[in-house]
Amino acid sequence: MDWSTAQRILCVRLDSLGDVLMTTPAMVAIKASRPGCHLTLMTSAAGAAIAPQLPMVDDVWVYDAPWLKATAPRQNSQPEHQMLEELRSRRFDAVVIFTVYSQNPLPTALMAYLADIPLRLAHCRENPYQLLTDHIPEPEPELSRHEVQRQLDLVASVGYHTSDQRLRLTVPASAQQRIVTLLAELGLVPQPTKTPTSVKDPVGAQHTVPLPIGGGSSDQPWIVIHPGASAPSRRYPPELFAQAARSLVESGLTVLFTGTPPERDLVEGIRDQMDAPSYSLVGLLDLADLSALLAAAPLLLSNNTGPVHIAAAVGTPVVDLYALTNLQHTPWQVPHQVLFHDVPCRLCYKSVCPEGHHACLRQVEPQAVVAAVRELLFMEQFKLDAPWASHVPLQTTH
Repeated sequence: MDWSTAQRILCVRLDSLGDVLMTTPAMVAIKASRPGCHLTLMTSAAGAAIAPQLPMVDDVWVYDAPWLKATAPRQNSQPEHQMLEELRSRRFDAVVIFTVYSQNPLPTALMAYLADIPLRLAHCRENPYQLLTDHIPEPEPELSRHEVQRQLDLVASVGYHTSDQRLRLTVPASAQQRIVTLLAELGLVPQPTKTPTSVKDPVGAQHTVPLPIGGGSSDQPWIVIHPGASAPSRRYPPELFAQAARSLVESGLTVLFTGTPPERDLVEGIRDQMDAPSYSLVGLLDLADLSALLAAAPLLLSNNTGPVHIAAAVGTPVVDLYALTNLQHTPWQVPHQVLFHDVPCRLCYKSVCPEGHHACLRQVEPQAVVAAVRELLFMEQFKLDAPWASHVPLQTTH
């Protein structure tokens, strides 16, 4: 058995929705290099939520590992014993362990070794000896790569490549139709100039169609604003979001807020402070609907969080309010503006600002946000040339 003949391949990405999406190009590379292989994705419950929309994945296995911080405390190790037995019974030929640089792949590698999976690949800082059959010595943080490139480099080390390195996401046709109807009720029209998007119809057949156009009663320009994020360190202050949103409405834009039900108070507080008309879709959209909405949207304004990567996967421009906790997760291969205020404590990798000042976001002025939105919309409207490659440096505001 070697990587060129592996047929049953397990991809492990035990992280969140956005991390799973940033791994899709690497999984596409596996499929492109091993046509007909069966690819199983092992991921967390949070990551599995997007799995039905990943066309390269044949099977999904939910596992919330105790070595990940978001996993609830275990009563005992019985879930790991059960997982190991299931892992052994599935008789995988190979496992690719995808991690961010601060994660240790060895707990997963040990499980794969005990399950007798013949081929085991990961980035690893320590010498893994027999736990991994193939590994790349961990080059980060000295080498800073985009998360997508990190995972592409990993699978390339065993001969898996793809020429199309975009994020991948299917948008169900039924969700597209629901969003067209919703936008029509608001007097808004889906963005008519999007690149055709891969969709999946209700019976599962995959095909490519243009995004549906029409149904709106006016050409009122509009954007989506997503003000939430799982980590407090990655949230632009609500009062500044309100100021930016008010200015955007005053400039002629309609704004639609999105969020999960726990973010309802956050969004309503912003809407109250902005003192201008807006719409809230908080709690009204599932992930398929959110994907369809972002595919139809002219632009997304958001913190650095999952919807940014959904937008990138469906080709929607993004203005990303980017906390400097790390630099690896900017929008990938999509028109974007990344806004932050540079600080000495950048690259803290913390979920809560360790300095307490939150300056990397708090010092981004609302007028800079408005200017970025207007500039990106203008450039997209006239399709002006701009350096939107994934290697574009972060853009800073002072």
